[in-house]
Amino acid sequence: MSTVLETEELQALRKAVGALGKRYGRAYVDTVIAEGRHTDELWAEAGKLGYLGVNLPEEYGGGGGGMAELSIVLEELGAAGAPLLMMVVSPAICGTVIARFGTEEQKRQWLPGLAGGALTMAFGITEPDAGSNSHRITTTARRDGDDWLLTGRKVFVSGVDVADATLIVGRTEDARSGKLKPCLFIVPRDAPGFGRSPIEMELHAPEKQFELVLDDVRLPADALVGDEDAGLLQLFAGLNPERIMTAAFGIGMGRYALAKAVDYAGTRQVWKAPIGAHQAIAHPLAVAHIELELARLMMQKAAALYDAGDDIGAGEAANMAKYAAGEACVKAVDQAVHTLGGNGLTREYGLASLITAARVARIAPVSREMILNYVSHQSLGLPKSY
Repeated sequence: MSTVLETEELQALRKAVGALGKRYGRAYVDTVIAEGRHTDELWAEAGKLGYLGVNLPEEYGGGGGGMAELSIVLEELGAAGAPLLMMVVSPAICGTVIARFGTEEQKRQWLPGLAGGALTMAFGITEPDAGSNSHRITTTARRDGDDWLLTGRKVFVSGVDVADATLIVGRTEDARSGKLKPCLFIVPRDAPGFGRSPIEMELHAPEKQFELVLDDVRLPADALVGDEDAGLLQLFAGLNPERIMTAAFGIGMGRYALAKAVDYAGTRQVWKAPIGAHQAIAHPLAVAHIELELARLMMQKAAALYDAGDDIGAGEAANMAKYAAGEACVKAVDQAVHTLGGNGLTREYGLASLITAARVARIAPVSREMILNYVSHQSLGLPKSY
């Protein structure tokens, strides 16, 4: 893929992370999954090299960069077959929210560990009855003296079993209007009343998904991140990086699948020439490459806008990037499997498991249909249907 739009520093980062990813590769990830472990070795090395916290402030142990740098890290690891899904959550969402809105004490407590990989933080927003409608979130926080009591349920929360804490989206009652407004709370993994149970998934991934139950979880006053009255602003400050990083996740996976298919098509010979010489094989792979490139351009635009402080512009671009990357990823994986024929479904070539994994980029953290809703009424000015 072309990198002429990137600075020399970004190109060097891309090359270095790509080399790290290749040293681990898909075989490492498959072994970790088979053994029921996590990608601890890769996570630790990526943290030691400064890649996990490349977006976080230098004064707290980060690299001082932004989403442009962090998205490159995840994309290149994914292109090597070794993506780190918790990068979407820990440094991108939680690290960004704390860096932008946290107290000095919260920054000192969490950011150096998140940047170096010694600490990880999960993110809980989705609920069984809320789905894409964040206004229906029922997890509530009420004051009890100087403390908070948090009660509710969350589903599809990644990596809670390895995270030191979870950033939970709850709602508090506005004293003036009586309406519930979103707020973010840091909940330690061992907090009394904070329960978790795994959700059995068909995904072939080292990261587990969990349902959380919060039963009057008592939190100190400083568990609240940022201003109680600015919760929505703070929430979207984390959701835009989530969309950018999901795009990076999808682009990386699509590139990995496409590279496998191109290698196979260039060497697999059935008649007199490699199958890649036939347009019926070559053209769909070329289309997949084009669509991945286009998705990356939108991801770069979203990252640039976000890093420049344009939250509104970044919101539109991040949604578009996530949509484009999800579509491109699914199509690239499907075409890669089809190119290999029966071999595409064998464990030896390792592409079949990506069919399910690729759908994640379409479904999470927001479905393509909700993105189309956003674009139709925010970008095009059409009336809402809901």
